[in-house]
Amino acid sequence: MLRQIHSTNAFEVRRNPVGELDYEPPGVRGVAPVELPCVAEDFRGGDALLTREPGILLSVRTADCLPILITDPRRRAVAAVHAGWRGALERVVEKSVGEMRRAFDSRPQDLLAAIGPGIRVCCYEVGPEVVDAFRGRFADTDGFFRTPPPDDAARARAERYPMLSAHPPGHGPDHAPAAHLDLVRVARRQLIDAGMQPSKIQAAAFCTACRTDLFYSFRREGARAGRMMAVIGIKPLND
Repeated sequence: MLRQIHSTNAFEVRRNPVGELDYEPPGVRGVAPVELPCVAEDFRGGDALLTREPGILLSVRTADCLPILITDPRRRAVAAVHAGWRGALERVVEKSVGEMRRAFDSRPQDLLAAIGPGIRVCCYEVGPEVVDAFRGRFADTDGFFRTPPPDDAARARAERYPMLSAHPPGHGPDHAPAAHLDLVRVARRQLIDAGMQPSKIQAAAFCTACRTDLFYSFRREGARAGRMMAVIGIKPLND
């Protein structure tokens, strides 16, 4: 696992001669393990893990952000990616496919991707600064955002977050509703832009904020929220 920091940092994980795990720049062999500022020993800061070694399980932890698992059946390689809006803005999903190409000679058309449960457009309200940031980085953002009518937005906030004020501090009831970000659409767009076939991308149909009976949601539950773990690995051929 990684200390997730909403970045585009990616690491290839390998076992060294004594059986310990090394985290190295993807595709670079024979260098010292990467050391980044961290909160605990052996915890690297980043948001994507790659490997082609059987028996190593890669994991990401989420509670509204998207867990994205990618596999290359031809090259027997896998990746686990953590994508919130900040990582998606920096194209962490697209860059992770590029790292698989560089490290494992993966062909994007061979890859399969699973986008796990995360907060959906129905609940993912964001401010104008997020909208402006995406419009500044992506040529076509019309499909990334949805702006509900004011009455619908206020009613949805009241129903989903009864403990929270329907309006941010300093704004009255006439304040324009914030946009809702379709993070799944952003991730799918990046996978396709990286060369993947749309038919090989599957997304879970659940919204974590809607279904706290099944999932954790930081947006809905705040500090009480736990974390889900998405895991991917390669089964040894002799198992």
